Amino acid sequence: MRTLQKIRQRITDRDYFISSHAEDEMLDDKLERIDIENAILKGRIEKKLTLGSRGTRYRIEGPALDGRIIHIICRFREQDNLIIITVYAINGESHEM
Repeated sequence: MRTLQKIRQRITDRDYFISSHAEDEMLDDKLERIDIENAILKGRIEKKLTLGSRGTRYRIEGPALDGRIIHIICRFREQDNLIIITVYAINGESHEM
């Protein structure tokens, strides 16, 4: 199964976790869980981030329900659980991780 399909399946099954950092960022950008789900289900993997001690992360770019483009950084944990590490609306600032 392709990585994006695997990520989308976790979203569809509601088999994912949102980190406290991601929740804080969601509040800052006025995003809801449904925005994250929509962006992942309709978006694309924009970048694969391989440098990191906790494993490969994926930056997904997609639309929130209000049409804003958002980025979601996520990864699979050892138990194959999906964790949303951070989320942010694109506004010209760099949020590189």
